[in-house]
Amino acid sequence: MQNTIDLLKKVYEAISVAAEISGREGQNIKLVAVSKRKPAEDILRFRRAGVVSFGENYVQEFLEKYEILKDEDINWHFIGHLQSNKVKYIVDKVFMIHTVDKLSLAREIQKQAEKHDLPFVNILIQVNIGEEPQKGGVMPDDVYTLVEEVLKLDRIRVRGLMSIPPFLTSEELKPYHGLLFELRRNILEQTEADPMIFKELSMGMSNDFDTAIEEGSTMVRIGSLLFGARD
Repeated sequence: MQNTIDLLKKVYEAISVAAEISGREGQNIKLVAVSKRKPAEDILRFRRAGVVSFGENYVQEFLEKYEILKDEDINWHFIGHLQSNKVKYIVDKVFMIHTVDKLSLAREIQKQAEKHDLPFVNILIQVNIGEEPQKGGVMPDDVYTLVEEVLKLDRIRVRGLMSIPPFLTSEELKPYHGLLFELRRNILEQTEADPMIFKELSMGMSNDFDTAIEEGSTMVRIGSLLFGARD
């Protein structure tokens, strides 16, 4: 356990330093520990050390871990590609869905929120910030229209934007993170998004979270740095 606590201290210290560079406080940057392909006992170890939010990519794997850890007061973030026909299995179990990139998916979340009698579901709009054909996410030029349409759905709370940038060095990713920051600001100017709600930028992973924070990230998704390499 001490090794886990020491590791977390190093990560939180790095988050704080990056936040200070951007004129913010480290405590305002949310850490999502990405636990995909890691066993429930690893998640429990970090939960015992104080981590609250964990990110999962695959519906079936998430559901298995959810059952094992359902009494552990975890905020689950779904950060993988989500098919519309799988929404019904997770909508009442997750704190936030990061990867909404189509109106049809948003409408299914709305439908399932109504069926489960949920007041709202927190989501982020995933932006294909590098405009890469192999990746999910709405294209930057199309994000305004998507946000406007999703804002019409009363069971969805649009909390901000998420991106998975190209596989580049941390320094090379700066302009991509900066672009997502600018997109959020422009969306607030051009749509009816509430700045008190639409304020999250989920960007930055183990290799670039410090740079992402410097460029305005409010939520970093860190996996291998905490859990080690995956199989």
